[in-house]
Amino acid sequence: MVKAYLRYEPAAAFGVIASVDSNIAFDSSGKHLLAPALENVGVWHVRQGLCTKTLAPSASARGPSLAVTSIASSPSSLIASGYADGSIRIWDSEKGTCETTLNGHKGAVTTLRYNKLSSLLASGSKDNDVILWDVVGETGLFRLRGHRDQVTDLVFLDNGKKLVSSSKDKFLRVWDLETQHCMQIISGHHSEIWSVDTDPEERYVVTGSADPDLRFYMVKHDLVDGQSVSNTNGTDAVKNSDVSTQNKWEVLKHFGEIQRQNKDRVASVRFNNSGNLLACQVAGKTVEIFRVLDEVESKRKAKRRINRKKEKKSTKGSVDVAVNGDASHEAGEQGDKPVLTVSDIFKLLQTIRAGKKICSFSFCPVTPKNSLATIALSLNNNLLEIYSVDTSSTTKTNAIELQGHRSDIRSVTLSADNTLLMSTSHSAVKIWNPSTGSCLRTIDSGYGLCGLFVPGNKYAVVGTKAGTIEIIDVSSGTCVEVLEVHGGSVQSIVAVPDGTGFVTGSADHDVKFWEYQTIQKTGEDSKHLTVSHVRNLKLNDDVLVVAVSPDAKYIAAALLDCTVKVFFMDSLKFFLSLYGHKLPVLCMDISSDAELIVTGSADKNLKIWGLDFGDCHKSIFAHSDSVMAVRFVRNTHYMFSAGKDRLVKYWDADKFELLLTLEGHHAEIWCLSEEKEKRLEEMFEADLDNTFESRYAPKEDLPEEGAVAIAGKKTKETLTATDCIIEALDMAEAELKRIAEHEEDKSRGKVAVFQPNILMLGLSPYDYVLRALSSVHTNDLEQTLLALPFSDALKLLSYLKDWALIPDKVELVCRVATVLLQLHHNQLITTVAARPILTLLKDILHARVKECKDTLGFNLAAMDHLKQLMALKSDALFRDAKTKLLEIRLRHSQRVEARADVKEGRRKKKRQKKSDDVHVWS
Repeated sequence: MVKAYLRYEPAAAFGVIASVDSNIAFDSSGKHLLAPALENVGVWHVRQGLCTKTLAPSASARGPSLAVTSIASSPSSLIASGYADGSIRIWDSEKGTCETTLNGHKGAVTTLRYNKLSSLLASGSKDNDVILWDVVGETGLFRLRGHRDQVTDLVFLDNGKKLVSSSKDKFLRVWDLETQHCMQIISGHHSEIWSVDTDPEERYVVTGSADPDLRFYMVKHDLVDGQSVSNTNGTDAVKNSDVSTQNKWEVLKHFGEIQRQNKDRVASVRFNNSGNLLACQVAGKTVEIFRVLDEVESKRKAKRRINRKKEKKSTKGSVDVAVNGDASHEAGEQGDKPVLTVSDIFKLLQTIRAGKKICSFSFCPVTPKNSLATIALSLNNNLLEIYSVDTSSTTKTNAIELQGHRSDIRSVTLSADNTLLMSTSHSAVKIWNPSTGSCLRTIDSGYGLCGLFVPGNKYAVVGTKAGTIEIIDVSSGTCVEVLEVHGGSVQSIVAVPDGTGFVTGSADHDVKFWEYQTIQKTGEDSKHLTVSHVRNLKLNDDVLVVAVSPDAKYIAAALLDCTVKVFFMDSLKFFLSLYGHKLPVLCMDISSDAELIVTGSADKNLKIWGLDFGDCHKSIFAHSDSVMAVRFVRNTHYMFSAGKDRLVKYWDADKFELLLTLEGHHAEIWCLSEEKEKRLEEMFEADLDNTFESRYAPKEDLPEEGAVAIAGKKTKETLTATDCIIEALDMAEAELKRIAEHEEDKSRGKVAVFQPNILMLGLSPYDYVLRALSSVHTNDLEQTLLALPFSDALKLLSYLKDWALIPDKVELVCRVATVLLQLHHNQLITTVAARPILTLLKDILHARVKECKDTLGFNLAAMDHLKQLMALKSDALFRDAKTKLLEIRLRHSQRVEARADVKEGRRKKKRQKKSDDVHVWS
């Protein structure tokens, strides 16, 4: 008879403000902050400090709980999140729904970056690859290979035509996305490059590594009328292009370095949206903020620098040396225009120092009125801080901290009616509503190691590392009394079955028994709870865990000497000694019928003992790290264990069998065999890349410089989709054969009603195959067709000529034809039967694509015409406001520069006149 078990699933995760595995990012409005929360993304309202939305994978799409490792926000409402398994999810932040899931990377996603139009998404991973994704088409375009270590950061250049990638292999690579090749490799860094970014106007690219300097590069844009254009702080430096002397592939040219204040490695560098600030976060507690000076300020600073050098040389040297120095500097100024250096443009403004290590930061895209910028920091103690950056100081304006602990949670305790949950950490006790996940009370306390609710749920008791017991009033959220009860840390608190008191175990070798009492202090009207010491059990080593049997007959104490001592509860006489663990026992529990006791140890084993004779029924290697907690399910011999390996496991203590491993699965369990089958499916999916064919196939060499490959990867979904297409092709072929036989019989005079195949859902063979092909996710199409045998690929090609006549299927037909031609090119050109199909497709597809292209061109022209009509009807010009604003700023800067030049000329004339007067008098 098959035995059925209950299946447990993760219901909620709360208390997480910002996990440490990913970066944070503002949304496009600047009102919300996106923070990683384990496998979810939390959307926090910055001013209110509340989590307004949680972007969580659906129950059907989520497998094992994999942490978010990267977040990117687009100028639109789209949000991209990368995960530890290499998958990427695209979210609609307004709806809070997942639009699509992209699979392509084989390692954790390390960086994500949108282009300015939000139409492309670039992703880098620990598998050393860069993948470019089409966000609109929801598919991968191509994979860029060439880095020899994980990709750390990405940035688009030249309106999304180029991409710069940084890696731990110490190289920068510039990729041309139109030709899909690496056009420049930049060396010079002495250690891993951790971050790269460019300003909004794409004048400079800055990189951060473990080197003590920030490196800057000037961006050379495409050729315009035979001239290469590169922007230098707003001034157009246009040089005549000489192909023989100028490298046309050089996009980034080294500009200079700036010495950093902190010696730790750089974790991230980012410009703000205005481009006037640059922030450099190190792998420590500081963020250095640099001011990007405008054109006038930069030139003024450069002139002052040159004048100081002149004055310094003139005071030191003779008159001849001074004249030579002036001449050389005048030559360096290039006609009264000083050559700008990095130090003339970038100036250290402020240094933000946080209380804990900074995980990541993000600039708010909206510039506030009363300050230069708003910056958010994510700290490694589950905390978000918001700072306002000004010219003279930085001020912390807000902190999101009450919804979580600042350090590891050492114990959790549920109330008897499951309405309250208490958690303890190094400095605070928090009371939660387990149904909603909201924090109800936060109480300052000592380092809490254990705790329990007093019957009635009005009070709670917490044992601390300092050897004290804290009595907490739950309703008011205050600590009413602190009692010094042990000479060492209180390691364990367990309630006695009758509810009149509790037992504590401590590192001072004592097990103490306590009873509840109510007292009324002088000068107070109300009574409050206190405890009184009743009995004491002295042992010969530190007590780590205490357990009391539900019938109050036995008490067990786990000692530091790796043994468990069992005593009679009433007389405290010795009963049993359980030994066999190689390391100390860290947790234990007694079943409801007092027949079994289970112990979990630092030796990674669970041991199940009989409490009647103390014999070990079974020793199980349960976890890959220390077993930290174990509990029996009430009135059963089923038990849960939790370890430092981040797993929770469900066991049958009678059959000594693992029933369930909790990794974030979402489904009901009905029997043991179903769970075994599910575990086998997960093993199969994890071993997809190690199949028999792949195992004995020639090993793939390291990718060539700038190699391009397919973006997707093989998954269980792609193999299932391939099977569905093959099944549909076979069924359609059989149906076409039946139709042909029916027509032949009909021509012979045999009249019979044709009965279509009911499995084809009333569709024709062509429509049925098209239905199976259209159901494949756009991102999985290439990998699905890659697993298709050549014979079935040839059948699929024969259907394309009919599908091409359907207007909304032209794009799908073209993609399928292109992929199949690329995959089976050699077989197709040598197969005589394929030539008529290819000839027919050549004419049909070209004509259909031209029709679609003409339709799109007509629509674009119509929209352009409507734009002109709107401009004629309105007094204001129909144009981009940002372009107009840039023109106004450019004219203003030109006027300011002209005025500065006039003033500088007047000052030179005055100095020259004074020097002439001095010569006359001498």
